[in-house]
Amino acid sequence: MNTNNKEILKTILQQVIPGTILLAKYLEKLGASRDLQQYYKRSGWLYSLAPGVFFMPQAKPTWQGAIYALQNQAGLQIHPGGLTALSLQGFAHYIRQDNELIYIFSQINKKLPKWFVNRDLQQNLQACYTNFLPDYLGIIEFKFSNFSIKIASAERAILECLFLAPEKMDIVECYHLMEGLVNLRPDVLQTLLENCKSIKVKRLFLFMANKAKHSWLKYLDLTKIDIGKGDRLLAKNGVYDKNYQITIPKELRDL
Repeated sequence: MNTNNKEILKTILQQVIPGTILLAKYLEKLGASRDLQQYYKRSGWLYSLAPGVFFMPQAKPTWQGAIYALQNQAGLQIHPGGLTALSLQGFAHYIRQDNELIYIFSQINKKLPKWFVNRDLQQNLQACYTNFLPDYLGIIEFKFSNFSIKIASAERAILECLFLAPEKMDIVECYHLMEGLVNLRPDVLQTLLENCKSIKVKRLFLFMANKAKHSWLKYLDLTKIDIGKGDRLLAKNGVYDKNYQITIPKELRDL
């Protein structure tokens, strides 16, 4: 290995964070050509997760580390959201299970790389493509031990859970999550709800917030939140709530 290649490798080693991945285009920015990347791979300095996707042999990449690279190296506007974001922030301990789904949200026109959704990154990944909220609203930085990634705030995450209900999340489970969200920020909620395109999500959210008797609800300006017209069927053989024009599971009504 010549001196220049050693210096490039030294730069890469200084930049890499254990548990994260290295994308080929990012390595090129650090001075490693595609040929040099393959040389490092043959020499055992880099391992390949997929074509154009590498990691250092000292630490197996995690899904969090993959998200870090996609956000910071590829510039993708994606984020862990829904139940995953609530779990990370400590709002869903009682329903966490081994091998639970990790919900990754992306706008409809921004598909996740195939290697990310098809590879074993120690968890089952569920890609959620939707435009029901702008991708920049209600996003926070969440710090792990040695790096940070952008995830949905609690305010956005509960809306994402409701978006997935009832097909991919149980409505009653969503309500139990809502019960624990006693400190949501009204100003963040107001912005999210005004920009939310899903009538179902807004109606369910307001119904559940009322049922849970959250104190922050009184600080919302409901006149600026469009909940649309017409009935919404959210449970077969359910019960009808005339205030929000939704049919919900009987179990939820009786809680």
